[in-house]
Amino acid sequence: MRSVKVYEEAWPLHTPFVISRGSRSEACVVVVEIEENGVKGVGECTPYPRYGESIASVMAQVMTVIDALEKGLSRDDLQRLLPSGAARNAIDCALWSLDAHRQNQTVAHVLGVPLADTIITAQTVVIGEPVQMATRAKALFDAGAQLLKVKLDDHLISERMVAIRDAVPEATLIVDANESWKSEGLAARCQLLADLGVAMLEQPLPAEDDAALENFIHPLPICADESCHTRASLASLKGRYEMINIKLDKTGGLTEALALAQQARSEGFALMLGCMLCTSRAISAALPLAEQVTFADLDGPTWLAVDVSPALNFTTGLLHL
Repeated sequence: MRSVKVYEEAWPLHTPFVISRGSRSEACVVVVEIEENGVKGVGECTPYPRYGESIASVMAQVMTVIDALEKGLSRDDLQRLLPSGAARNAIDCALWSLDAHRQNQTVAHVLGVPLADTIITAQTVVIGEPVQMATRAKALFDAGAQLLKVKLDDHLISERMVAIRDAVPEATLIVDANESWKSEGLAARCQLLADLGVAMLEQPLPAEDDAALENFIHPLPICADESCHTRASLASLKGRYEMINIKLDKTGGLTEALALAQQARSEGFALMLGCMLCTSRAISAALPLAEQVTFADLDGPTWLAVDVSPALNFTTGLLHL
C-alpha cells in the first residue's frame, strides 16, 4: 500500500520576474510525494493561471485520484484519469521518481538517456526599459550566459532589441513575445529580429490567432509555446510553426512529454525544453529530454532566493550535472 502526501510551497524570488502579464515575486508550486515500501518519489508542478489553473484547483484535481494512487495507480492509467496539465504532471513525475529511486538511479538512467556533464540553458532577460534590458543582458553574458531569452510585450520592440544586440553582439538571442503581438506588423517585426541575428521567435500571437501564421513566410523559426500542449496539438501546428516548446506542466508529465517529443521530431518539428518558475525538482524531472532539444530554457530555479535541497548546480547560463 502506498502513502501519498500533497502540499503547496511558495518560494520567494531574489528579484521580480516580469513578463507581459505582470510581475511575480514568488514561485508557487504543488508537491506530490508517493511512498511505497520505504521508497519515496517526489513530483512538483507550477499551476499556471493562463490555463485556468491555481494552487487550489490543482490540489483538488490531485485529490480526485489519491485513492487510486494509494492502491497502485500506474502512469498509463493516470494518463486516462486526468487531463494534461499541472496536476497530472506532479503525479506523473512522482511516479517516475518512485520507480527510479527503487532502482537507486536517476530517471534518465532508467530511460537509458545519457546526459552531458553541462547543459547550456537560456537565461531570461525580463521586460523593462531598453537600457535596463541591455544592461541586464550584458551582465548575464559577461557572467557566462551564451543563450539569452528576451521577454517582450507589444511596446518598444526595436528600441529594446537594438539596445540588447548592441550590448551583447556575440550572444545567441531568442525572443519570447508571450502571445502579446498582433498579426498586423508581424512580418516587419520578424524581419527586424532576423536582421539582428535572433535565432528564434516564441509564440508571437495569441494561441487562438494561429491561423494568421498559415503559410506566413518568415525569416526565422517560430516556436509554439501556449499553442502546444500534447501530441494532440501537433496537427494544427503544421505549416505554422517550426519548433515546439515542451514543458512538463503543459504535457501533464514526463510520460506524455517523451511521446510528444518523439512524434514532433518525426513530423519535422525542432524542440525546445522549457519550464515555469520552479525548484530544482521540476528541472530534474525534465532532464531526460534535454539531449533532444535545440534550446533548453531551464533557468526557473535560478530566480529563487533559495532552492530545494539538494539543489541542482547552476552557474549563469549553465546547468552542471
